[in-house]
Amino acid sequence: MTEDMTNDMTGTVTDTARHNPDSPDSPGNRGNRDIPGNPGGPGNPEGPVPARPRSATHGAVGAAGFVAFLLSLILLRAYRPFGDDMVASALFMVGMTSATVLLVDLLWQKTYRRASTGLSFERDDPSWSRTLVKFTGLLGSLGFVALLYWLFPEYHGDFYDRYYRMLTLIMPPLLVLALPYLYFVDRRMPQPLDGYWHVGQLVTLQWANVDRRIVGQHLLGWLVKGFFLPLMFGYLCNDLARFLSADVSQLSGFKPWFDLLYGLCYFVDVGLTVMGYLLTLRLADTHLRSAEPTMLGWAVALACYEPFWSLIGRQYLHYDTGFAWGEWLWGAPLLYGIWGSAILLLTMIYVWATVSFGGRFSNLTHRGIITNGPYRWTKHPAYVAKNLSWWLIFIPFVARGPVDEALRHCLLLLGVNGLYAMRAWTEERHLSRDPVYVAYARWIDAHGLFRFLPNLSWFGGRWRTERAS
Repeated sequence: MTEDMTNDMTGTVTDTARHNPDSPDSPGNRGNRDIPGNPGGPGNPEGPVPARPRSATHGAVGAAGFVAFLLSLILLRAYRPFGDDMVASALFMVGMTSATVLLVDLLWQKTYRRASTGLSFERDDPSWSRTLVKFTGLLGSLGFVALLYWLFPEYHGDFYDRYYRMLTLIMPPLLVLALPYLYFVDRRMPQPLDGYWHVGQLVTLQWANVDRRIVGQHLLGWLVKGFFLPLMFGYLCNDLARFLSADVSQLSGFKPWFDLLYGLCYFVDVGLTVMGYLLTLRLADTHLRSAEPTMLGWAVALACYEPFWSLIGRQYLHYDTGFAWGEWLWGAPLLYGIWGSAILLLTMIYVWATVSFGGRFSNLTHRGIITNGPYRWTKHPAYVAKNLSWWLIFIPFVARGPVDEALRHCLLLLGVNGLYAMRAWTEERHLSRDPVYVAYARWIDAHGLFRFLPNLSWFGGRWRTERAS
């Protein structure tokens, strides 16, 4: 239900798509105890550092989803209930994972009771008229995304066929369920005139009470979903086809295990990402709070994904030398194993960051502040781990030709790192509108892994907390 609805011998990757920094097609809280802040001092002129805020989701929620995802993969490999139908198989995985996360959130965490949902079960103000306006707003939101798919040639390519088939399977039941769900949620909302209501008013030409800011934020949220969901679902189907046909009997030695685990990490990542874009429910407190409002934030994020990365990466930031780390270290088995293990460790940290979101993962949006898991040590564990892993994978500093070529490739990879630094900066600027994030950022600045870098812990600076104060 959407409510804010929303193998070679080198030991590395050979698929062209897998060289893309953000291509998941590559192999590539409540329960937390608050930790007291330190008193203020010369390094903290703003006064005592607050305790680390509780995470928007418990670590066990993401862990349950991770287990459900792996279990669904085992079931698909063992029984092949859908044969070679990757769309139905992918939907089975996402459905099983989503149901697990949703049940844990609702039955154990009781997320529907949180004030951040915007719901109050002491209120009961049913209104079919408001509900019908919101349902019209939902149809208008879907129509907005459908118009963009029809308009842009990118979405007429074969890559998206599986995504469109997925929509034909899930949209009818979702639309049937949407009306009673909207009615139930609306009657419990102290402030029921949300983005759906305003878009509904817009669609029905009742413009007098339309708040353009609310409409803009609502449609930006749908634009995020409309861009990332087809991309990630296509990657999920491709990865699933590979893992269903993988020959696990050949797993002997480090390299086959490396290839399997590296690919599995990104497979899990893209699967949980698809779940996050689908599982946007106010009742589960996974709804959209806000969408990135700036052009810069959108530009640096979208530049890391297809179809934009094919142009930017090929023409401006092509850091790959074509010399793989495995080829470099193939004659030194011990160092090969150590180096490969380091890559795996960083990739596992990257996917751990995704798992920590539970059902809340989404680019360019705020759906609750995560402060547990790897976010306990840095505000950007996924970016840090991913960028470090690329230096180990692509080894641009190893010169096979002139030294200046190695320097050039290093500078190009530094350019990609800078792109992610800009993503980190714009995300922090966006999230700093939430006082919970300000408190979390101040805690990380004082206690995080990079606290020894004054004001440089991936742009986690004092400027932001001052600006938001």
